[in-house]
Amino acid sequence: MAVQVVDRSLMTSDLTPHQAKSVGVGGWVVSFLPGRTLTTEQATAALQAAEAVAAVNAFAGQVGLTAMETVGLATQESPWGEPECGGLRRFWRRGRLER
Repeated sequence: MAVQVVDRSLMTSDLTPHQAKSVGVGGWVVSFLPGRTLTTEQATAALQAAEAVAAVNAFAGQVGLTAMETVGLATQESPWGEPECGGLRRFWRRGRLER
């Protein structure tokens, strides 16, 4: 996954058709967030999120789900509780990754 900046005015990705365009003075507008002006960091994060959705969509299709179904189901708390594996336990707390 890589977001590229073209001529300091356009951000693109090889994994998603979404783009971000510079609107001057450090502001960016992202194709799927019309009406919002973001910082460079926020626009980069938005495109990285779009890339992640593309990846989820590919995996979801392998198990017969849509990306939305997969995200909805995967964000629910596991009925099995926390993993027994000590390595994962220290990173996963209350439904989010912590370090």
